[in-house]
Amino acid sequence: MQDLLFLCHRIPYPPDKGDKIRAWQLVRFLAQRYRLRLGCFVDDPRDWQFAAMLRSLCAECQFVPLDPRLARLRALRGFVDGRPLTLPYYYDARLARWVGEKLRHPDLAAVFVYCSAMAQYVPQDLHRSKRSLADLVDVDSEKWFDYARSRSPLSSWVWQREGRKLRAVERRIAEDFGVTSVATEAECRLLQSIAPGAAARIVALPNGVDSDYFSPAHRYDRPPELTGTAIVFTGAMDYWPNADAAVYFARSILPRVREVIADARFFVVGANPTDEVRALTGDDGIVVTGRVPDVRPYIAHAAVVVAPLRIARGVQNKVLEGMAMAKPVVVSPQAAIGIAAESGRELIVADDEDAFVDAIRSIVSGGVAATIGTDARARVVKDYSWSSSLDRVDSLINA
Repeated sequence: MQDLLFLCHRIPYPPDKGDKIRAWQLVRFLAQRYRLRLGCFVDDPRDWQFAAMLRSLCAECQFVPLDPRLARLRALRGFVDGRPLTLPYYYDARLARWVGEKLRHPDLAAVFVYCSAMAQYVPQDLHRSKRSLADLVDVDSEKWFDYARSRSPLSSWVWQREGRKLRAVERRIAEDFGVTSVATEAECRLLQSIAPGAAARIVALPNGVDSDYFSPAHRYDRPPELTGTAIVFTGAMDYWPNADAAVYFARSILPRVREVIADARFFVVGANPTDEVRALTGDDGIVVTGRVPDVRPYIAHAAVVVAPLRIARGVQNKVLEGMAMAKPVVVSPQAAIGIAAESGRELIVADDEDAFVDAIRSIVSGGVAATIGTDARARVVKDYSWSSSLDRVDSLINA
């Protein structure tokens, strides 16, 4: 069994947010085939409890604490030295020394970098002497450009700069690494346009969902706070697109839904809600749960699952999870990107606020819910299993 170095910007467990779900699936898969050397940051003190489990799975682990407040200050160095702020945010000298030792080890066969920020730990000359794969997941530079279009002039300037600087980093990664992967065909085409010389080595590695874990066959007690006609939105609520979506739905869509469904209640289920999201709790018909041990009871007892994102990149795990549990899912066009499902039959794509209200009313008042839920789960089981994506990883590493 060969050694493989896996570098990740966040501890890949528990799989309770999009990037950690994908990272966990990769780590679990690779640990069965390589002596895995895992280096990653821990940015939530509650996640230290999972270090022992990961050490039992991997040959070696290097966990580095990351205080987001200090990291934001450290990120400001990027304004001085011309780098994207993302790189100093995720730089640590201790991790760099540890990575350097692993890279010099004669038994190391391959390097797997998860997210663009971690590529800074791998010298360019190593890409040519070791097998290397960088999984960017999404083209994050485009996300920053999206942010810039919806923020104040000063914030817009910062995010535009971050998009430009990070795009140059993404181009270098694609050119230097043996293979670079992203989560969707659309992201693949975008990255190929950014790094046309490396287009043949840029591939789509789709997200999946554990359809046995997220299955309607399981039975859950109804969470006590989940009363009325429950409309559920899940996700990490310190991630700005999720926080923005929660506030948008609560303020612009829910009041209109409650005009036609008097007992409708909106449940925002996810860790680390921002101040603006937490403030929604005082509004009539809204519950912000914060971190929960298991999102499945909330999905299982939801009348409708929604994903009203106005900014989104890649495949939304929250949408796949709702579909896997045979729930009717109503999504914005942005949240539907990358998911090959038929609107009106396997999920409902709502183009605007009127469409969201009409879709939720139709689901709650009629028999469409069961039909959409059944077809949604069938689509996920057929096309979105993790096994079909992970089976490609070995061949990509050895390409």
